[in-house]
Amino acid sequence: MSIITKNFNKIKSQIPDHVRLVAVSKFQPVSSITEIYDLGHRIFGESKAQELVSKYEVLPKDIEWHFIGHLQTNKVKYIIPFVSLIHGVDSFKLLQEIDKCAVKVDKTVCCLLQIHIAQEETKFGFSFDEINEMISSVEFKGLNNINICGLMGMASNTDDMNQVKKEFKSLAQYFDQVKKTYFAQNNFFKEISMGMSGDYKIAIEEGSTLVRVGSSIFGERNY
Repeated sequence: MSIITKNFNKIKSQIPDHVRLVAVSKFQPVSSITEIYDLGHRIFGESKAQELVSKYEVLPKDIEWHFIGHLQTNKVKYIIPFVSLIHGVDSFKLLQEIDKCAVKVDKTVCCLLQIHIAQEETKFGFSFDEINEMISSVEFKGLNNINICGLMGMASNTDDMNQVKKEFKSLAQYFDQVKKTYFAQNNFFKEISMGMSGDYKIAIEEGSTLVRVGSSIFGERNY
């Protein structure tokens, strides 16, 4: 049994049934993705549009591709025809571009709104107030080819797991608030994407429904 298979099986055994695992395959070769695919896994995450397109073209078409990185507006059109979920929607401008490109291919695209919950300023995302303002706007209501399926957040890059836990908790609490206020009748709004290789267990404890795990499965990335 290879180390990738061993890692994958171990992580899958630690994730409850109601949580979905996004195997973060960015910078990984097609052969590594195929190994996980052959174990029955179908959800993979990429963070570069060009890399995602090239992998989509050569890999099986029943893969559910998630875009998990910072998506530039000029790259949206390349991934819209086949992407299943865009995790990191961090601006209204990006949301408008996704909607525009989705209209062109007659598709409704599932998106998560990225909330800035970390201490680092370098991380992307909306503030809680910005989300409220955007969802309440007339312009937002005019976007017909997107489904807001939930929220996404990245915790601070720290060894202080109490800080991480606090940040995940704040996102889960805000999710409940947004669901109740704006999406109470919307069955699509159900996802909380938080947790990566170093903190996915804490994220699951705090209510995550999608965990994004890469290096703990594939090993360190080959940049």
